[in-house]
Amino acid sequence: MQHIYFDQASSSFPKAEGVSDAIKHFLDQGAFNINRGSYEAAYEISQLVLETRELLADLFHFAPVKNVIFTPGVTYSLNFLIKGLFHTGDHLICSSMEHNAVMRPLTQTAKLGVRFDAALCRPDGSLDPQRIEDLIQPQTKAVILTAASNVCGSFLPLAEIGRICRQHQLWFILDSAQMAGTFPLDMQALQIDALAFPGHKGLLGPQGIGGMLISEEIAQLAEPLISGGTGSASHLEEMPALLPDRFEAGTLNLPGIIGLRAALQYLAKQPAAAIAAKELALTAAFLRGAADLPQVRIIGLPGCAKRAPVVSLDFCGDDNARIAYQLESDFGIMTRVGLHCAPRAHQTLGTFPQGTVRFSFGQQNTEDEVNFCLAALKKILRRQPCSSSKGDSHAL
Repeated sequence: MQHIYFDQASSSFPKAEGVSDAIKHFLDQGAFNINRGSYEAAYEISQLVLETRELLADLFHFAPVKNVIFTPGVTYSLNFLIKGLFHTGDHLICSSMEHNAVMRPLTQTAKLGVRFDAALCRPDGSLDPQRIEDLIQPQTKAVILTAASNVCGSFLPLAEIGRICRQHQLWFILDSAQMAGTFPLDMQALQIDALAFPGHKGLLGPQGIGGMLISEEIAQLAEPLISGGTGSASHLEEMPALLPDRFEAGTLNLPGIIGLRAALQYLAKQPAAAIAAKELALTAAFLRGAADLPQVRIIGLPGCAKRAPVVSLDFCGDDNARIAYQLESDFGIMTRVGLHCAPRAHQTLGTFPQGTVRFSFGQQNTEDEVNFCLAALKKILRRQPCSSSKGDSHAL
């Protein structure tokens, strides 16, 4: 059976050209540690890590490079920021479209006296910036926001919220999971103080590597959640003040960083906006076809304006899990069904508790795959026995 991967919002596949070769070369030819060994091979790897930081700084229009911090992923980065930066009595604002990578740390810190409010988004996942401003209190310290919904793809108004944050002297912290690598994110233009990113989604790198780019003020005020050896200032029993060491205790995921470097080099060679244009073209084709499916509700904004390449469908009167199961078992189409680690978003969209079937597209997907998926859905919804899709993907 042929396999079609439409779960790119979870993790990209296939990875960028050169990623696996770079990781293999590192592991085979010199998996040495950095900041520890005083020998040339270790220094060479340190240079590769620095180059990866520079590529990330260039991608997100950020400086200085030393404030690019590596973590195991976007969830860790958000935890470091939320739990390391805020204290009892502080007030934070998020949106009702947030992933649990934001909501669960906020809920944990709420037990310690850090209050938060979630600005209610519209039923299509979009957000009126005024709802953020209406929630600002004297104790408000920051707005923490997803760039785009992982459920329905709707963009949130980053530029407007960045201006609100500056006007009220609030930090603007961004979860870039569904935009980084696919759409431009200019931290300076958007007035973002901290950006958390995953390496394995739109950046096309391996799982287990991500990070955050943080302003100098945040870098100085945030308390490191993890402490330990850094290979620097080893005479101290406290974490060093210098960056990035202050937030990078222990051995870094060097294979992940080397793989991410290869992915970033690949992305840097792509024409501007080409990746987004292709993925949105696939999204548009899928939306057009889905509009003709019986008893199917398309969640989120109509069309592709202000939308990431993510589409959620609710199969009214049917079991969404059954639809997803048949897509995979009978047609080899991999999607994601359920609440997508974002229950508050589903409540906003009117898809709680049943969730949705989510289809998300990447640059290696094709229009033929989209058409094949739409034909498979039509067949499933007609309640016809599902036959195996061996051979040609145009069998339907």
